[in-house]
Amino acid sequence: MSVQASAQNEASEKIDNPVAVFSGLDKITGRIISFDVYIGETVQFGALQVTPRVCHTRPATENPLTTAFVQVDEITLNNEVRRIFSGWMYAASPGLHAVEHAVYDIWLTDCKLSSSVPPPENYDGPPVQQVTGEGEDPLAGPDDGIDTGPRVPRRKPF
Repeated sequence: MSVQASAQNEASEKIDNPVAVFSGLDKITGRIISFDVYIGETVQFGALQVTPRVCHTRPATENPLTTAFVQVDEITLNNEVRRIFSGWMYAASPGLHAVEHAVYDIWLTDCKLSSSVPPPENYDGPPVQQVTGEGEDPLAGPDDGIDTGPRVPRRKPF
């Protein structure tokens, strides 16, 4: 197999995800927060603005490799925006590819096909899969308003 064919095969195995999942550490309070960001969306974490441009994973049958190209800007005390990071983050090695700031640290933890957070109005990234609410069974069928306790699949007509 040639190098070019190998590169094309590797590129075809990537899954483009619409949601990047980050963890952020506030060093003053000691709190770690996990947050979802859609591709192309900018989310503010403290004085930092995080914008993922792509978020790739591999199929479940392959070795895991979760990567994202991310841009991080800092809002200074003079209300100026300054780019402090623009590059690839790897979920497998957050210590090597994280944003380390005097007050905040941010690192990539995962890429997902859906989120419980709705996409922004002008979202035009990879398609988002339907989200199932927490505690809901996607196979249980529609809710007809009758509280019958635990949800069970509807019976099939005879």
